[in-house]
Formats: sequence, structure tokens, C-alpha cells
Amino acid sequence: MPPTDHLLTFLLASLVLIVIPGPSVLFTIGRALTIGRRGAMLSVLGNATGAYLQVIAVAIGVGTLVQRSTEVYTAIKVVGAAYLIYLGVQAIRHRHALSSAVAARAGAGGGSTRRLYLDGVLVGVANPKTIVFFTVALPQFADRSAGHVPLQLLVLGALFPAIALVCDSVWAVVAGTAREWLARSPRRLAAVGGTGGAAIVGLGVTVAVTGRDLG
Repeated sequence: MPPTDHLLTFLLASLVLIVIPGPSVLFTIGRALTIGRRGAMLSVLGNATGAYLQVIAVAIGVGTLVQRSTEVYTAIKVVGAAYLIYLGVQAIRHRHALSSAVAARAGAGGGSTRRLYLDGVLVGVANPKTIVFFTVALPQFADRSAGHVPLQLLVLGALFPAIALVCDSVWAVVAGTAREWLARSPRRLAAVGGTGGAAIVGLGVTVAVTGRDLG
């Protein structure tokens, strides 16, 4: 187990990084506005899973490769950005169907549970903000003199998705509630669906053009 002071310091660093709106928060809000709270919550769960997959990769050494290899880092970033843009375009294309979907499904998010969850996983795995944080910062909180460094990284890293799950869920509920209010007007709902889709597209573009210093 990592020392208590390392756990607390990493907890604080993770909280600060998470509460500052970044890719995960923007993705969550965009999903909540386009497919509702259910879909957003599933995306949040998937996103947290994807973040922990990054932690596992760092713990077994893949993170070092990502940090040292510009090609590997760029490939992950481009895939993630492209998928975000795809999701945003789909939301914009189907924005006029939102009102009928809400009426028919009583606010349920569109798509299967598995699909919505896996969408979140992919976005979480390809999030460059957490890639940089885990590869650069996470190893600094391990106590190498205590040994079992990979295990320490797994324990420390578990704190990040746990905090993200709570914080991003709040964003999902708030944005999802706002969407339900807007759903009273088909025109307003179509507008918010388009806005959510545009936000996701914008996020994808931002991820694609941002370098290793993403904060």
C-alpha cells in the first residue's frame, strides 16, 4: 500500500484535475443534453472504466511507452478525437428526433446499455488529459523504497476514476435535468441536441489539436 501522505496528496491532485472542466466533463454534459441522464450516467461509468484502464497500462509499463513515443501518443489521441467527432455529428444529425424519442421513452437515453457504456470507455481510454497525468504524475506518488510499485500505482490510480465517477455524475444529473425541462418544447430540444452535439465535436477537435501539455 502507498503511504498515507502519498494517498492524500494524490487524492487532492486528482480532485483538482477532475473538477476543472475538461474532456470528461464536456463529454458528459454533451451526452446528457443529447441522450439524457441515463445515457450520460452510463457514459460516466464507461469513462471511469476507461480511465482505470489507463492506470493499468501505466502500472504495467505501457504508460512509459506512451510518454516516450510521440507516435503512440498521437495515435491514441487521433482515435479518441475522431470518435468524439463522430458522436457529435451523429447527435447533430438526429437532433430533430430527440423530442419524439423523449416522449416515447419517457426520458430514457438512446442506445443499448452496452453501447452507451462502451462509448464512454473508449472516450475515457483516449482522453489525453488523463494519459499525460497518469504517465507523468502518477508514478511520482509511489514510494519506490517500499517496493511493489505496480501495486501501489493500481491502488493510487483507483482513486482517480472513483472521484471522477462522483463528480461527473453530478454534471450528468444537472445537465440531464435541464434537458428534460427543455424537452417541453420540440424546437428547444432540437436546439439543445444540436448544441450538445456541437460541444462534443468541438471537444474532439480540441483533443486532436492539443499537444502533450493539455491541462
